[in-house]
Amino acid sequence: MSAGGVLAPRSGGHGWQLILADLALILFLVTLSALPAAGAGAGRIRSDAAARDEEAAPVRPAPEVAAAQALYRPVAGGPGLGTWLAGQPRDPRATLTVFARHRPGGEAAAWAGARRLSAEARARGVTVRTIIAPGGTTELYASLAYDGEPSSP
Repeated sequence: MSAGGVLAPRSGGHGWQLILADLALILFLVTLSALPAAGAGAGRIRSDAAARDEEAAPVRPAPEVAAAQALYRPVAGGPGLGTWLAGQPRDPRATLTVFARHRPGGEAAAWAGARRLSAEARARGVTVRTIIAPGGTTELYASLAYDGEPSSP
């Protein structure tokens, strides 16, 4: 104690080192929790038949559809896809993706609409991809975007 009853600060204190160690530990734990559990199933024991089935199954890359820079929906009295594409900025990196959703039994109509839009876009020299899927509603539209190549697994 010093004169007057006031405590003097300790010399050689280690407070800042403890705080720094705590922060480093917290950072480590946060980083560790953010890592995906990629190898979570790697230690499982599988039967030989299951391993052969996994190897024999064809692997299809999922299409990567980027956010649209422009959307087209065919409407009565509106411009055709070719006219609409002529008004869009031309970039060879852009892909036009034709989406056709159909209800059960509407597969043929979905294919016909998608083929019509695809042919019209190809006539303009645009790269086209078509995605046809069942759904609760019937719709046909096209998305012009900078889509990436499908990634291989």
